[in-house]
Amino acid sequence: MQSLIELCDLIARNPEQFSDKLAWLCSRCPQSDSFGGGSPRVSHSQLNAILAVTRFLSKSDSASDHSPNSAVLDFLRLIPSSFRRSFWPQSFRNETIGAFFMDFIGYLSKATEMSQEFNTEVAELMGEILISAINSGAEDTEISRIFLLSLSHNFPAILSSDADKFVNCLLDQFTVPTVVPYSPKDRMRLISDTFSSSQSSPVSVVTNNINSVEVSSPIVASQVSAGSPSGASSRLVDDMHSASTSKVSAAMNGESNSWFNDKMASFEEESLESLEKQEIACKLITHILDKVRIDPKLLEQVRLMARMQIQSTPTFLKAGTWSSSPRSMVATVMKTCLEVIEYGWSRDRAPVDTFIMGLVINIRERTDHDEQVEKEKQSIPVVQLNLIRLLADLSVAANKSEVVDMILPLFIENLEEGDASTPGSLRLHLLDAVSHIASLSFEKSYRETVVLLTRSYFNKISMLGTADSKTLVAEATTERVETLPAGFLLIASRLTNIKLRSDYRHRLLSLCSDVGLVAESKSGRSGADYLGPLLPAVAEICSDFDPTGDVEPSLLKLFRNLWFYIALFGLAPPIQSSQTPNKSVSTTLNSVGSMSITPLQAVGGPYMWNTEWSTAVKRIAQGTPPLVVSSVKWLEDEMELNALHNPGSRRGSGNEKAALNQRAALSAALGGRVEAGGMGTISGVKATYLLAVAFLEIIRFSSNGGILNGGTSLTLSRSAFGCAFEYLKTPNLMPAVYQCLTAIVHCAFETSVIWLEDRISETGHEADMRDTTVCIHATFLVKSMSQREECIRDIAVNLLTQLRDKFPQVLWNSSCLDSLLFSVNADSSSALVNDPAMVAAVKSLYQRLVREWIIKSLSYAPCTSQGLLQEKLCKANTWQRTLPTTDVVSLLTEIRIGTGKNDCWNGMRTANIPAVMAAAAAASGANLKLTEPFNFEVLSTGLVSATVKCNHSGEITGMRNLFNSFGGLNMGNPSTGFGLGMGIQRMKSGMFQQPQIENDSFDKVVLMKFVQQLQQFVNIYEKGGEFDKTTFRQTCSQATAFLLSNLEATTKSNIEDSSQLLRLLCWCPAYISTPDAMESGIFVWTWLVSAAPQLGSLVLAELVDAWLWTIDTKRGLFASEVRYSGPAAKLRPHLAAGEPEPPPVHDIVKQIIAHRLWVGFFIDRFEVIRHSNVEQLLLLGRMLLGTTKLPWSFSRHPAATGTFFTVMLLGLKFCSCKSQGNLQKFKAGLQLLEDRIYRASLGWFAYEPEWFDISNMNFAQSEALSVSIFVQFLNGRGDAVQIKNKGSEHENESNFLDVNHKCHPIWGHMENYPVERERRKQLLLMLCQHEADRLEVWATPTKSKDNGSRPKTSSEKWIEYARTAFAVDPRIALSLVSRFRSNGHLKNEVALLIQSHIAEVRTIPEALPYLVTPKAVHGNSVLLQQLPHWAACSITQALEFLTPAYKGHPRVMAYVLRVLESYPPERVTFYMPQLVQALRYDDERLVEGYLLRATQRSDIFAHILIWHLRGETCASEPGEDLVPNAKNAAFLALLPEVKQRIIDGFNPKALDVFIREFNFFEKVTSISGLLYQLPKEERRAGIRRELEKIEMDGDDLYLPTAHNKLVRGIQVDSGIPLQSAAKVPIMITFNVVDREGDPDDIKPQACIFKVGDDCRQDVLALQVISLLRDIFQAVGLNLYLFPYGVLPTDRGKGIIEVVPNTRSRSQMGETTDGGLYEIFQQDYGPVGSPTFEAARENFIISSAGYAVASLLLQPKDRHNGNLLFDNVGRLVHIDFGFIFEISPGGNMRFESAHFKLSHEMTQLLDPSGIMKSETWHRFLGLCVKGYLAARRYMDGIISTVQLMVDSGLPCFSRGDPIGNLRKRFHPEMNEREAANFMIRTCTDAYNKWTTAGYDLIQYLQQGIEK
Repeated sequence: MQSLIELCDLIARNPEQFSDKLAWLCSRCPQSDSFGGGSPRVSHSQLNAILAVTRFLSKSDSASDHSPNSAVLDFLRLIPSSFRRSFWPQSFRNETIGAFFMDFIGYLSKATEMSQEFNTEVAELMGEILISAINSGAEDTEISRIFLLSLSHNFPAILSSDADKFVNCLLDQFTVPTVVPYSPKDRMRLISDTFSSSQSSPVSVVTNNINSVEVSSPIVASQVSAGSPSGASSRLVDDMHSASTSKVSAAMNGESNSWFNDKMASFEEESLESLEKQEIACKLITHILDKVRIDPKLLEQVRLMARMQIQSTPTFLKAGTWSSSPRSMVATVMKTCLEVIEYGWSRDRAPVDTFIMGLVINIRERTDHDEQVEKEKQSIPVVQLNLIRLLADLSVAANKSEVVDMILPLFIENLEEGDASTPGSLRLHLLDAVSHIASLSFEKSYRETVVLLTRSYFNKISMLGTADSKTLVAEATTERVETLPAGFLLIASRLTNIKLRSDYRHRLLSLCSDVGLVAESKSGRSGADYLGPLLPAVAEICSDFDPTGDVEPSLLKLFRNLWFYIALFGLAPPIQSSQTPNKSVSTTLNSVGSMSITPLQAVGGPYMWNTEWSTAVKRIAQGTPPLVVSSVKWLEDEMELNALHNPGSRRGSGNEKAALNQRAALSAALGGRVEAGGMGTISGVKATYLLAVAFLEIIRFSSNGGILNGGTSLTLSRSAFGCAFEYLKTPNLMPAVYQCLTAIVHCAFETSVIWLEDRISETGHEADMRDTTVCIHATFLVKSMSQREECIRDIAVNLLTQLRDKFPQVLWNSSCLDSLLFSVNADSSSALVNDPAMVAAVKSLYQRLVREWIIKSLSYAPCTSQGLLQEKLCKANTWQRTLPTTDVVSLLTEIRIGTGKNDCWNGMRTANIPAVMAAAAAASGANLKLTEPFNFEVLSTGLVSATVKCNHSGEITGMRNLFNSFGGLNMGNPSTGFGLGMGIQRMKSGMFQQPQIENDSFDKVVLMKFVQQLQQFVNIYEKGGEFDKTTFRQTCSQATAFLLSNLEATTKSNIEDSSQLLRLLCWCPAYISTPDAMESGIFVWTWLVSAAPQLGSLVLAELVDAWLWTIDTKRGLFASEVRYSGPAAKLRPHLAAGEPEPPPVHDIVKQIIAHRLWVGFFIDRFEVIRHSNVEQLLLLGRMLLGTTKLPWSFSRHPAATGTFFTVMLLGLKFCSCKSQGNLQKFKAGLQLLEDRIYRASLGWFAYEPEWFDISNMNFAQSEALSVSIFVQFLNGRGDAVQIKNKGSEHENESNFLDVNHKCHPIWGHMENYPVERERRKQLLLMLCQHEADRLEVWATPTKSKDNGSRPKTSSEKWIEYARTAFAVDPRIALSLVSRFRSNGHLKNEVALLIQSHIAEVRTIPEALPYLVTPKAVHGNSVLLQQLPHWAACSITQALEFLTPAYKGHPRVMAYVLRVLESYPPERVTFYMPQLVQALRYDDERLVEGYLLRATQRSDIFAHILIWHLRGETCASEPGEDLVPNAKNAAFLALLPEVKQRIIDGFNPKALDVFIREFNFFEKVTSISGLLYQLPKEERRAGIRRELEKIEMDGDDLYLPTAHNKLVRGIQVDSGIPLQSAAKVPIMITFNVVDREGDPDDIKPQACIFKVGDDCRQDVLALQVISLLRDIFQAVGLNLYLFPYGVLPTDRGKGIIEVVPNTRSRSQMGETTDGGLYEIFQQDYGPVGSPTFEAARENFIISSAGYAVASLLLQPKDRHNGNLLFDNVGRLVHIDFGFIFEISPGGNMRFESAHFKLSHEMTQLLDPSGIMKSETWHRFLGLCVKGYLAARRYMDGIISTVQLMVDSGLPCFSRGDPIGNLRKRFHPEMNEREAANFMIRTCTDAYNKWTTAGYDLIQYLQQGIEK
């Protein structure tokens, strides 16, 4: 319904613009024709629609569209049908129907006032509707009554003719007055007949037979007279006034007693329901008289009815006491009498005086309406008691001194001299009446009454204990205990005159002092019984007293006396936390208490008195000034204190036993801080006095936290610490007294803390009050640090520190920070200024505390802290207070925070979380590079940001002032003014609705401009464009400044517009989700919550919504799609399972970093609000619940690791709130959330560990630190969680487990929740620790030392880990194995679990090696039957199953082929050499079948396969065949057959392409054979001649080595013959274009054509290099490898791509004698220049890449001819004729280093020459990271090589190449050990002598330059 209301209000403002919406609303309204037959029920939506349409009509006159009017009129015709219950929805109760009618008729009445035409239409229908309501059936009376009741509040138009009919029906409710009234018996018969008669009048139905006029209550007259005093209503009042003045006197004097008796009997039988219906009828008549003229005869009947009603007043007064009468009747009689007085007061006073006096004089009369029956039972006539109450109420209601002066004297006369002078009911009523009258604040009546009451109370107290008191009647006790205290309280609560309140306060306190003194003389009596009844009145009169102002000494002594007696009589409530239930109330005369133990019981025991007195004492404490009477000495003379005792009292100072008791009570009150034995110098009376002070000061804090009275504004002067410190300012205090006073201050503080902690879970206003209380106390304590008294300063610092630690929210309270930074200079007293030493001490104290305060706040919430400091710097600049600003600067200097070394704090602090510190850097406003370690000064960055904020605020203020000076925009002429008229209108685009600007203010125009600009940024981002970071930051900052400047506006439009801008400021950075945008967002969000804390909840609510939106839209951290998963997506399908994915549109890493910044801001806000703001905590709880809800949507990208665990850390921190109190009621929910966090955290480990690098050390370190901090926090909660689980095992099970099925909502099946939860937690700890160690290695790859040895884990523990992981998610168990590859126990247990839960793991490709093993294949295991249902694995995994170990098992082969066929053939061509080798073991010719089918799907696949088949025929030279000759012969025989079957399967078009492609390159390749016969000097010309003969045959020819490059021609001059011993390879350059690129973008590509060389080994090596390159790119490593294309095209023939823009190191040596270091300087400039360093960096990244590749491939023959350098300094290795186990020179393995790192190379890599330089560590780090990344995909690389073992390649001719390759991966090592191995490898290769020796040999033998 709320949405419909908002919609109709929007339509009402723009009806033409939203006409379609209005038509939709009207169509939803109920139609009268649809209710004609069958009377269907109206629906909820129809009722809501008609309400909305009627509301629209009440707000807008829709003259152009009559459909709303028709809809409402249509519904009006249905009103008679609505009186049936079957009309309404079944769920509608009477209250709901009443609310609907009230709203509908209210809107309808307003609508008729806006349109005369509509008014007439409604009036024509109302008459019939009203008559129907009155004549409704008996079963529908209730709904018709509800309808008529609604009409009585808002009455629409009605025709005059219908009005007469309706009034006539209503008057039938009242019979015409007759001379002889009905007897009660006749009346009952009449009612019965009326109910049974079907011909009864309509009025009798609607009012449930309202009684005839002579027995009706006076309620009716008041309703009829309630209209305007003009016209008919005015005449009615005249008649009523006449009736009242003529009848009341006679009635009061007993005339016509019989008539009154009958009237009274009838009245007592009348029901309340009947009276209510009479009231409705009279209200309706009143409305009709105000709207239309009715027939004069009817009007006369109305007047007679009203007259008879007023005449029934005397009967009502005699109808017993009013306590049993309905309140509405009493109020109505009062209203009637008051209207008579008000009406006559302005016209003729005489009748009014007569009326009043006629009531007054009857108080003394003893007449009674039934004296014969009641004479013995009732001594006071009922009419007198009712008249007393009536007159008192009339006096209060009339509020006229003249009326009071007529009534009060007679009351007082009766009380002092008349019948009421003695105790009795009459006296009690009169005392109550005079109390009411005295509360009117008329000075004369007030003083007379108060003197009377105080005298009466004192006399009653004085009489107690005398002989006469034993004969007192019960009313005397009632008067003392109830009536007089109630009168005192009434006057105190209603007295408004300030002067009289002050006087009354003094009188009451004096009375208390006198009563206390009198009570002392009543030996054996409890003084509490005497003083206690007065306390509520004292509390009320002190409720507005400001105890911090100047208090008169006399009044101060009275307060002191009061608290003295409160302490003495034990009236103070218990002040210790251990309280027992209260005793029963003691207010009787016989209450006797032992005064020697009463104070002790008041300290710690149960409260002995009325709990109302306890509450009163607490209220009095809030308004009591400190009991320091004298400015010289606060403890008055012993005689003055003793005077508070009666000399005869046994509690005088001479009673040492009593003194001991008082000291004991004082010691107990102080919590034992001061031993009673140490108070020997304190007398008993002084101990009582100190006890009173203790009670007072402690109760101040226990009642409302220590806030004193003092108006509505809460300032620091209202802190009760101001009162507590006053005692300490007295000089020369006795040590014992000083100890007591200090203890009182500390007790008061502890009480305040308890009060605040008890309210930690409050929300709304109570939470605001709690936080304000903390702030006020903290601010006051800060101010107290400048006090002259050192003791006060020390106590203030101590208490402030405790308060800060217990309530950390004060760290970020703006007022507290203000007082800290600016109060030391602003508020220094003159005495302090005149004492330089004191000034220095105070400043030193301030500086120490401020520095601690700021550092502590920064360590927990650096964002908010910086925002607040920037606000304070802005404020200091605004105030232009140079001295405080200077002090602030001195205080903030040298405070530095950042990700570098931080000396500000130690240990675990929130600011140590990398995400928080990154957010803090953004909030600082500094232009920091978050990709590098940073430290920044808080002051300098704060000053810059504060200046920026001030500038933006000044810009907005200046523009607004300029706009106002011009008189605003002239909207009438868009071409004038600022010229923004039409431009603003064009802003209405995008997802945010733009507001109209016609006739709007400057704020509206500026707001729309900001909305447009922010929307433009969003649009640019959506289109994939880039926008300027500075512009976005400036726009957001300006919009924030504008929003803050506009906060004071309270109009609805301003609030709506401001909320729109606030929403945009929160959503735009989140929507754009880039680091730059998020930094700007955090800056403005911090600005908003710091400058306007009241916006904190709104900002957080919007941010939480935006966060949840990123979950729904799968952005950043929640980009769960595979294409966002990092390496796993980029390595598909070669090394990872699944279809290849297109690259994402937006950079996922940037979005993740944006989320990282965002969650840092959330943690910062959490630390600020965790102890104070429950609403914002619940908002964060909503965010966390949405984040961890199932199914999880977290990104699997490894760059999200740190961000993910930071979110989980926030979740655990949030769950820890269940132990701090404010979320106690959410304990079960928090426990469940904690389980969800544990489950989500374990879910992160459901995938194999990945690496990712974004080329900056800070990011990697942050990732490692984030996980490490999560581990520390999780580990720190272990003991507490474990203990809690042990203690509440059954509770947890009952809360979360389905007892029957042992099913947990998060974990699923669990037999024992506490035990299994702890196991899961331990598993999570182990995995997180391992992940932290992994990331630590990645962050610091060159750190050789490990973090420390981890405890050894037993085999049983590993098995438990495996089972626990598998129970949670089988993928976690598989991930465990991948993390701990060498752990046999773990691997075996996982294998068993998988084989016993096959159905659960069939969707996990990684589980396949545990199912398909050589052993399972050999035994033909039944488990292999699951293969048809298994998910597809990666290509390398599938190829492994093609090796001989798996024997070509049919099920395995079927699975492999299914996997291969699931991928496009082009994706499989990379593994063509392996597929060709698989034909060796293809006994069932299944692989052949796949290859043939693939060739039908892809021509390129077919061509490459043919080339490889042709190239395989040169398998090996005689004598070197490593496979059995027979098997190899069969394989070789099969190849031509397969090739021919492929060619035969070509269609004509494919065949044509094949012939042209192969013929073209056959011609080019054949040139090499022709040149062998030519002399060397003629070979180049021969190449040119042959190339000129070759023609391009079509434009679809492509390079065989790169099918994506189409050949467009041959550069005939490019042919070059190359050096070779027995062959003539040639190099030819082609013009090529990219197949998918620009056809006009022609590029050269050189290729080498060889004849007589086997290129297959190069293909294998380059396959491995290509895989490594893909791995490096996938993990984000900046390592360079160039796997150039190589393809064997026939027996002994092949094509090799030339690496572009390169020259060999030997060629470089031909032109210079220097080494690489000198060559780089010649080519790229001097050392240190940008070009040289860029070339050095390129050399480093390429050398590191080839170092990893060389370690794995072990290439030899690394002379300088096989090392290329491109034009930017990158190294490329070529010629892989010797890899793995073979080497030149008959495998002498002279090159012993794993890779070449010659002296000249180390000169570039390590300028220091001792492996200490930064560049060397950079090289080492890249090598380590490359090696670690390669290890992750070890199995895929090994599988690629393994399938080529039987290929006959030379590299497999000796040793164990596969086993040694696996060893070089070192799977048994952890990450740190592997990193150290790689470091040792690099160190070993560093300038190794064998490397230089081999270069020398090559130079001597081959002439290859060194």
